[in-house]
Amino acid sequence: MLESSVRLPVSPRAGRFLVLAGVFVCAACGLVYELELVALAAYLIGDSVTQASVVLSVMVFAMGIGSLLAKRLRRRAALWFGVVEAALALVGGCSAMALYAAFAWTGDQGEVWAGGSRYLLVAFSLAIGVLIGAEVPLLMVLIQRIRRQDAGGAVADLFAADYVGALVGGLAFPFLLLPMFGQLTGALFTGAVNALAGGALVLGLFGRDLSARGRWVLVGANITVLAVLASAAVLVDDFERAARRAVYGADVRVAVQTDVQEVVLTGGRRRSLDLFLDGRLRISGRDEDRYHRGLVRPAMRGPHARVLVLGGGDGLAAREVLRHPGVRRVDVVELDAGVVGLARHDPALSELNGHAYRDRRVRVVHAEAFHWLRSARERYDVVISDLPDPGITASAKLYSQEFYGLATRVLAPGGRLAVHAGPVSVRPRAFWTVEVTLRAAGLKTVPYRVGGRRSGFAAGPDRTSQGARAPRDWGFVLASRTRPVLLRAAGSEVVRAGMRSAEPTRVAGLPASTLVHPRYAN
Repeated sequence: MLESSVRLPVSPRAGRFLVLAGVFVCAACGLVYELELVALAAYLIGDSVTQASVVLSVMVFAMGIGSLLAKRLRRRAALWFGVVEAALALVGGCSAMALYAAFAWTGDQGEVWAGGSRYLLVAFSLAIGVLIGAEVPLLMVLIQRIRRQDAGGAVADLFAADYVGALVGGLAFPFLLLPMFGQLTGALFTGAVNALAGGALVLGLFGRDLSARGRWVLVGANITVLAVLASAAVLVDDFERAARRAVYGADVRVAVQTDVQEVVLTGGRRRSLDLFLDGRLRISGRDEDRYHRGLVRPAMRGPHARVLVLGGGDGLAAREVLRHPGVRRVDVVELDAGVVGLARHDPALSELNGHAYRDRRVRVVHAEAFHWLRSARERYDVVISDLPDPGITASAKLYSQEFYGLATRVLAPGGRLAVHAGPVSVRPRAFWTVEVTLRAAGLKTVPYRVGGRRSGFAAGPDRTSQGARAPRDWGFVLASRTRPVLLRAAGSEVVRAGMRSAEPTRVAGLPASTLVHPRYAN
């Protein structure tokens, strides 16, 4: 039988307020842990929709398990609530570092470890969900022991504090924790707040109701957790540098977190330069020239006085455009000002792009391509779509029928649109979905591909940061209102019906990708 009252150092009204304040803080910390797992998993593993679904569904399931398990802990609710909060602070606070470590040091060790980050993500989601689920039943016992009230009223008060705390945690994560601390330190800081709030609530409010042994257990547990979190916070910079070397190699020169993504530059010479965006290789100096020649040159066969480059903040597509006589203006629409800043000022990258941003014909607009096209009034002879791979969920709308409809509106009569459509050999279905979607937008298309050097890595977003080899070809689609003529460019191989007939079961009858029904997946 549960005790009906507890000796409090404050009035019952103040005690009830302190319990609800503890619920508020713990709920905010719990939601931060969830968002931290979602954000880090999307960055490390990719496909943000899938990762968010996995984390949230597993965590909600685990919360139900935790609620059931907490039924057995109600007789010593105060002690067990303190233990649960200390464990949650430790597990949640260290989750980001553990996931990053698994990604960095086991991601390239073969099939046994290939899914290590995914398994660890599920394990942390389960553990954090169980601990969060155990909170409310224990708090329900504590608040009833302070002052008896009907069950419905107690549940309403607890959930009100819980939901408001979740709101604050959800807003604090993107607008406060990430900008100020980053993902790793932000999780550690949240864990420290969680441990302090849980320990202070139990020891300060219910300490008289605990045995001497119970008080010492909680004090020792919280001191240990805070010591671990503080030590990790002190070492987090060294840890991040070591993990980054494990992921990108020893020659990392630049690593910055912009407002949009993490940008990493490795190597210092033209042929050794690699540019990673959010862990994915976008540019390799070994063979980026073939990629950009294949993307740009076929579209430049015809009028090309005014050219629009969507994406391509590295300046390499603009470099290829500027090599053609007769170009009078090049507009580059790039969301990430940090990438453009590196392309302007980093010695190796600016040399690689031929100092394209020094050319007075180049104008840069920092905007999201989809929204910029909605208000664009200019007309262009050539539009180059040098955007992230369509398999990345966040970029799916930039390969939608609506997006290509907007791009068509800015094409001058006889204008041509060149689209990077992903790796042909690895993801043929995605490649042909791009082609089908362009045709659904009312354009005539010619698909083609360009082979990379056998000794190098493919440029573009088709190689993960763990060093897996990329496909040795890049797929593109040339489109216009009238059927475009594809003249063979250096290093390119035209792909027409032969490619389509080679995959009849995978490409026949493919639907177009739209905003409300994207057809691309990792």
